[in-house]
Amino acid sequence: MNDELEKDLESQIRMTHERFGLAMAARLPAMTLEQKERYFALLSSLVSRLEDVEKPMKTILQEMMAEAAPLLFREINT
Repeated sequence: MNDELEKDLESQIRMTHERFGLAMAARLPAMTLEQKERYFALLSSLVSRLEDVEKPMKTILQEMMAEAAPLLFREINT
């Protein structure tokens, strides 16, 4: 049962990643150059961290929260 549940969850994650890619692709044309630059910097940082398979997800999330918080506040206040 757990194996089935895990496979289903992995499938849902893959589908959600696809939806995310499509949703962001649709938003890109409406974003300003500055928004695109901030988004790219944050996304690149996340992907680089995820590529380090030795780094625990908890550490990655903690680092990303510290990095993303100022950008999120700036975006909200714009």
